[in-house]
Amino acid sequence: MRLRNTRPMDIGSAHVVVTGGSSGIGLATARLLAARGAKLSLIARGAERLEEAAREVSAAAKGVPVAARAADVADRAALTRAIAELEAEQARPCDILIASAGLARPGHFLELSDDVFRQMIEVDYFGTLHAVCAVAPGMVERGHGSVVAVSSAAGLLGIFGYSAYGPAKFAVRGLMESVRAELAPRGVHVGVVFPPDVDTPQLAEENRWKPRETRVIGGTIKPLTAEKVAAAIVKGIERRRFTICPDTGTRALARFGSVLMPLLNREFDRRVRALQRSTTPS
Repeated sequence: MRLRNTRPMDIGSAHVVVTGGSSGIGLATARLLAARGAKLSLIARGAERLEEAAREVSAAAKGVPVAARAADVADRAALTRAIAELEAEQARPCDILIASAGLARPGHFLELSDDVFRQMIEVDYFGTLHAVCAVAPGMVERGHGSVVAVSSAAGLLGIFGYSAYGPAKFAVRGLMESVRAELAPRGVHVGVVFPPDVDTPQLAEENRWKPRETRVIGGTIKPLTAEKVAAAIVKGIERRRFTICPDTGTRALARFGSVLMPLLNREFDRRVRALQRSTTPS
């Protein structure tokens, strides 16, 4: 077994693979890393939007090489093949993985179909697992690398309306906690990101399905920008952090969740009851 490697990651010479790289957090992180000189490889399902994103990132970073492959992260064979092809194209193995691809489909528990629960697990959890499995053996062999997965604030606390999405993000958190325990002694940095609502196309789609109770729980909290989350991810990689929280709220929840959870649940329940009373016919 190789001795643990704790030297900082040299982002400027790294090959970074980003799943979900055509929009949102993935694209913002790709832009930031490319500006630092990293070689970028982007993966997403939609080929047209993916190619556009690759051109944009390359142009913004003054010609830094950006490769792209269309693949569904829920399809292990297709994703593994895409990563292998990108490593060959960039003539370098993956040094940093950002597993950002994901879906959020809120709704009332009693109204959600089995297909929604299955899709959240297949994309959010298995999509992360497949990506990690594709790059981790090489990183362990080289004794160096970084794997970062995007979970969610809903992976820290069960929230009304997220009975399908939340468990998938809890699973990502559990996966990365276990993977960290095994890979950190082999020199590989492992991190997991817990963003709250982020102003992305995914949030716009999510809001189409969000129950009123979920909106009330969120109150007037303004979504973060994808750029702020991306900055937290890059800092987390540089400092080899496991828990990566881009704002004070999720940072407090990650650190003091066992203490805060009863208080938050009480307040959330109060808001839900108040909404339901106001909408119940007298």
